[in-house]
Amino acid sequence: MSETTAGAGDVAATAAVAAAGWRRAGFAGAAIGVLAAGAAAGVAVERLTVGRGMRKKARLALDASGPYGSLRGQPGRAVADDGTELYYEVDEVEPESAPGPGAKGSGTGPRRRRLFGRKAPGPVTVVFSHGYCLSQDSWHFQRAALRGLVRTVHWDQRSHGRSGRGRDQAQGVPLGIDQLGRDLKAVIDAAAPEGPLVLVGHSMGGMTMMALADRHPELIRDRVAAVAFVGTSSGKLGEVNFGLPVAGVNAVRRVLPGVLRALGSQTELVERGRRATADLFAGLIKRYSFGSRDVDPAVSRFAERLIESTPIDVVAEFYPAFTEHDKSGALPAFRDVPVLILAGDKDLVTPSTHSEAIADQLPDAELVIVPDAGHLVMLEHPQTVTDRLADLLVRIGAVPAEAP
Repeated sequence: MSETTAGAGDVAATAAVAAAGWRRAGFAGAAIGVLAAGAAAGVAVERLTVGRGMRKKARLALDASGPYGSLRGQPGRAVADDGTELYYEVDEVEPESAPGPGAKGSGTGPRRRRLFGRKAPGPVTVVFSHGYCLSQDSWHFQRAALRGLVRTVHWDQRSHGRSGRGRDQAQGVPLGIDQLGRDLKAVIDAAAPEGPLVLVGHSMGGMTMMALADRHPELIRDRVAAVAFVGTSSGKLGEVNFGLPVAGVNAVRRVLPGVLRALGSQTELVERGRRATADLFAGLIKRYSFGSRDVDPAVSRFAERLIESTPIDVVAEFYPAFTEHDKSGALPAFRDVPVLILAGDKDLVTPSTHSEAIADQLPDAELVIVPDAGHLVMLEHPQTVTDRLADLLVRIGAVPAEAP
């Protein structure tokens, strides 16, 4: 049997398994589960003419060789208002890089001057908030570039990454973006209780920052030195068509409530179906992650691993919060600080028109639309995103202009 025929047989067999599994959970559940995942994954090997065993070996090889997501910092835990433990990591500034003549340091963090017996304000801290079905590791490239130059905090949103399962959600309490804003406040209080802040958020992370501003405008006014919104939205996500025909989108929305109940109540079955249909769904998921064809396979595989680590019940319980999200009224809180708004021109999840809508509310903001970029623009075009963030940090004096 030829390799092409064998590959087609694999696809047919996988499709048969998928059909049997998804019929029990509802095929619409499969479709919405993938779309609701925020298109947070790519696929390393997508040629269906390659045998399943070969594809598995390729993934394992990429997992072993790819350095992405390997950066670690000083760990810490914050506690949300409902008792959920939120995991974060801090990358401190190298002692010799800390500003201030005659400063004294312990060697474990930035040195600070003492003025008249009082500690000077803390250093600038850049707080990175990740998107739906991702983790703090999705900022790998930006974290690597800024390491040692500026103090950074990377945290995992509730039920994602290394953070605990949302306690209220485990008890059946619906999740809202407002809760994520309160979570971000808890992380700031624990990891950066003093000193100026720069807030950076991708997708759901940007919405989290808006929720923080809505509840704590005084924090934005008193401590936030700059803001970066990456591939995010201030509302009207219920109108996004994901690049699908209008009739198809409307059909999906009609069955959404029942599908979400099915996804939440049949986690084991759905996860089995997810594994059985990994190859078939990988291409679709990649479409919602990236805008160009020449994505590094190791980066694609890294994105795929991020979504694989997000349980389907978490996917299901977070999704309704996005259709209800509307924080356009919170945007004026950012008008007095430098703002970067960046999006991919081929983003099908939070289209660039949503970034333009944010820019309309913040006319002094810098708006950057990246060509040939999808939703995971910080992984697909890392240098572009890093350069724009660096420019923002240089503008407020958080990093020296001559820094590499």
